[in-house]
Amino acid sequence: MKPGPRNRLRIIGGSMRGRRLLFDDAEGLRPTADRIRETLFNWLQWRVVQARVLDLFAGSGALGFEALSRGAAQVVLVERHPHTIKVLQGNAAVLGAQQQLEVVQADALSWLTRAPAARFDVVFLDPPFHQQLLQPAIDLLHQQGWLAPQALVYIEQALDDPPARLPATWQVRKLKAAGQVRYQLIEVGTSARATNETQ
Repeated sequence: MKPGPRNRLRIIGGSMRGRRLLFDDAEGLRPTADRIRETLFNWLQWRVVQARVLDLFAGSGALGFEALSRGAAQVVLVERHPHTIKVLQGNAAVLGAQQQLEVVQADALSWLTRAPAARFDVVFLDPPFHQQLLQPAIDLLHQQGWLAPQALVYIEQALDDPPARLPATWQVRKLKAAGQVRYQLIEVGTSARATNETQ
């Protein structure tokens, strides 16, 4: 399906603030709400500047494009649906961002099984809800060495799903809920236990 007239999202901050982009009608595609996105990037602040960013299960690309607008050095969007890929590529072209933004057509979990060419400083994990994709993605990110030291991982999931099981060295820095969504920011550290700091 082609994007409909209502399938538009707005970049809310940074050098591309106010730019409007299309997103696809693919099943399960659910752009992160503006209010949640604003909270997330307030949490990230300067940590996204010059960062290498991975938007796994990219969907609309809302998080990846927002990171690029706010100064990320490189953004990789991973998405498996062919038409959604075309929409993402079109948005990258509209923004003139092809040099800094890579759109990868692949199944996210299969893509994570390969050896990483470089590690990521910031990772967005917002898979389609209720499809049991979040936990294996967390496990593969951790086991395959995708994360730079002190990397930040953003997780968004349905409120009625059980919280994800985190590796011992992942520390919850922020945790909130809005509507039917639970979202959190995690720092990859070296402590023996993860902590849960809600703000």
